[in-house]
Amino acid sequence: MSEAPQQPEWIPAPEVPPLCGDEPFVGVSATVADFWRFAMSDLRVNNTRGYLAEFLVARALGSSAHRVEWDDYDVLWRDIKIEVKASAYLQAWPQRAPSQLRFTGLRGHSWGDITQGMSTEKTYKADVYVLAALTTTSHADYDPLDVSAWEFFVIPRSKLIELGVDSIGRSTAARLSPSLRFDQLAEAIANAAAPASSSAADDPDRAT
Repeated sequence: MSEAPQQPEWIPAPEVPPLCGDEPFVGVSATVADFWRFAMSDLRVNNTRGYLAEFLVARALGSSAHRVEWDDYDVLWRDIKIEVKASAYLQAWPQRAPSQLRFTGLRGHSWGDITQGMSTEKTYKADVYVLAALTTTSHADYDPLDVSAWEFFVIPRSKLIELGVDSIGRSTAARLSPSLRFDQLAEAIANAAAPASSSAADDPDRAT
């Protein structure tokens, strides 16, 4: 009887110190800042706008931790897992009219350490969801670096479980949460997470 093939060992990824931007490439006249300008200089692009929204939420909470691409949530504050979703009326491409504000990807698959694979069912993986919208409707006034141009909705996980949806529009977000300013985020997130800690053990939809 032949022996069962051995499973390959995992290759651990070491922590990498954050870059400053002035680090030079080897073999080409460029720095990391040049790469950042090349890849993320337009903050209207969907992926970059999402990163910016995560950054703003983290800063509103006083967190200086760096985002982890593969985590089940975007920001960890105290013991609160926070998912951030972004939307905007204006895009980086020509539009006939401003886009409808919609926040997608609220549920996702989770990685299982035991099964070594992704879950078959999607779940809500964070305790609190922050929906961030750039409200500017004119490119002449578009300034994503101005936090007053953003509005935020803070929704506890329990409310999304009741809906059971993967995405919601602004009208639903406004029904679940008041429109919040940047300086109101920390208090709203703390309040939204308060019932989560007491009810998490009884939540059948909670990812494990």
